[in-house]
Amino acid sequence: MIYFDNSATTIPYAEVLRTYQEVASKIWGNPSSLHNLGSKATRILEASRKQIAELLGVKSSEILFTSGGTESDNWVIKGVAFEKERYGKHIIVSDIEHPAVKESAKWLSQHGFEVSYAPVTADGFVDIDQLATLLRPDTILVSIMAVNNEIGSIQPIKAISDLLANKPVITFHVDAVQAIGKIPTKDYLTERVDFASFSGHKFHSVRGVGFIYRKEGKKLQPLLTGGGQEGDMRSTTENVAGIAATAKALRLVMSKENEALPRIAKMKEVIYDELAHHEDIVIFSGKAEAFAPNILTFGIKGVRGEVIVHAFEEHDIYISTTSACSSKAGKPAGTLIAMGVPTKLAQSAVRLSLDDDNDMSQVEQFLTIFKQVYEKTKKVR
Repeated sequence: MIYFDNSATTIPYAEVLRTYQEVASKIWGNPSSLHNLGSKATRILEASRKQIAELLGVKSSEILFTSGGTESDNWVIKGVAFEKERYGKHIIVSDIEHPAVKESAKWLSQHGFEVSYAPVTADGFVDIDQLATLLRPDTILVSIMAVNNEIGSIQPIKAISDLLANKPVITFHVDAVQAIGKIPTKDYLTERVDFASFSGHKFHSVRGVGFIYRKEGKKLQPLLTGGGQEGDMRSTTENVAGIAATAKALRLVMSKENEALPRIAKMKEVIYDELAHHEDIVIFSGKAEAFAPNILTFGIKGVRGEVIVHAFEEHDIYISTTSACSSKAGKPAGTLIAMGVPTKLAQSAVRLSLDDDNDMSQVEQFLTIFKQVYEKTKKVR
């Protein structure tokens, strides 16, 4: 099997699964309990929080645990909006945000808020000048992703941070779900960023665990009320085993970055260069440093993406059409539409998302099968 769909989810590291199993079987007390079993769970929970914070270069008190990226995005977008509505009701998100952000913004637009969508360039980057024109005195929130999940464009978070530098009333949120282990932390977690969202299963942890970075002093409406967990912000019994596993995964991924990223980038380059030789191939992802080293999205003109996905699956090679959250709906990549790509061409898009688990022999096998698939589609093309 060749798994090239790592942006959808990653395979949990063996060490991460061992951590999960050990904590789940030995530290099974409720962290809110007063007895010794609860105290042991609390120590693991807070040690995990501290490790995640230190790896990101922030304070332990600035980490709030969630169930994943979708919850994290929903919580920040809605929680900030209702917390700051007395200052204004205008929100800006980009045209290429993940549905967890765009649908949250859409929901808010049905509850008294006004949403503006920042356009992107033909290459898939937020247009800073256009974003600047959308800012208003009543703007309370700007949400921009760090790495686009569909084509891998790395958004200009530093430039947007500079744009918002003298606008302290505006909260700046970054969806960093696709950023861990792919770009340096300093590129998306700037001093100006107030909130950032993360999801463990995108970097080799187990599913069902995520977290939010909340800059000290920044306010957010609670997500769940009840038991008072997470500083009265998210009242539900914490998934201690999953959180410990996520802390382990983050440490492992970040410790491998210097060695892994050049390898991943080289695999992408080899595939990119081969695809570029074929006249009926359109490549939507760039090869330059402005794009993540792991994501390569392309299409075969005249052939729908799902046809290509299933053609590779017959050879035990797993790729995706667009984002995992949208692919089953059969919709063209929203990012490509926002970039001005014609709908029919956008419907041809398939995404490869590589990881350190992959190697060059898998790349060679993929390219061998690609040539067969490409030849079979000749009549359709």
